[in-house]
Amino acid sequence: MSVQVDLRAQAEVVAKVAAGVADEQLDGPTPCPEYSVRELLAHLVHLSVAFRDAGRKDLGPTTNTDPNAAIPELPADWREALPVRLAELAAAWRQPGAWEGMTQAGGFTFPAAEAGLVACNEIVIHGWDLARATGQDYAPDPGALDASLRLLEAGKDEAERGPFGPVVAVRAGAPALEQAVGLSGRRPDWAPQPVA
Repeated sequence: MSVQVDLRAQAEVVAKVAAGVADEQLDGPTPCPEYSVRELLAHLVHLSVAFRDAGRKDLGPTTNTDPNAAIPELPADWREALPVRLAELAAAWRQPGAWEGMTQAGGFTFPAAEAGLVACNEIVIHGWDLARATGQDYAPDPGALDASLRLLEAGKDEAERGPFGPVVAVRAGAPALEQAVGLSGRRPDWAPQPVA
């Protein structure tokens, strides 16, 4: 897929969802079974830095670390830091040459064009995760959602699913977001279970 996506609008969507997270929701569950809301926010902070640096071709500790090596810790200043990091991520992928050549993220070296689409998919799907976990409306940027859906469609039959679980079937004619969520291995109807 040789697609270049402007990530600015989607980064703003995710920043808005993050701003709507209440402190008392931080320890709640998310559609990512291994992450609480707190840990999902921390993951968003870290992936924003990693993919920002991947877009800049500024390779090093931020791009060569496996994100699954440890559960991320949420910085104390996350409310200020996350919107800045998301904006930096988007800006990095708008620079000339960002989508060209090779780069690195999560310890993998791969074509920059693919890395940019992975970055897009990460903030589309994890934006949904965060919104669903905290009871917020979610309307991803249409261009970013389209790119995410095409990336997920292209990889749905691969034996190695990477960070995604098995595809979850969705109803025929489902909206694009529901399709993307299912392809990412999540149940589109996921909701936090009420506390007993």
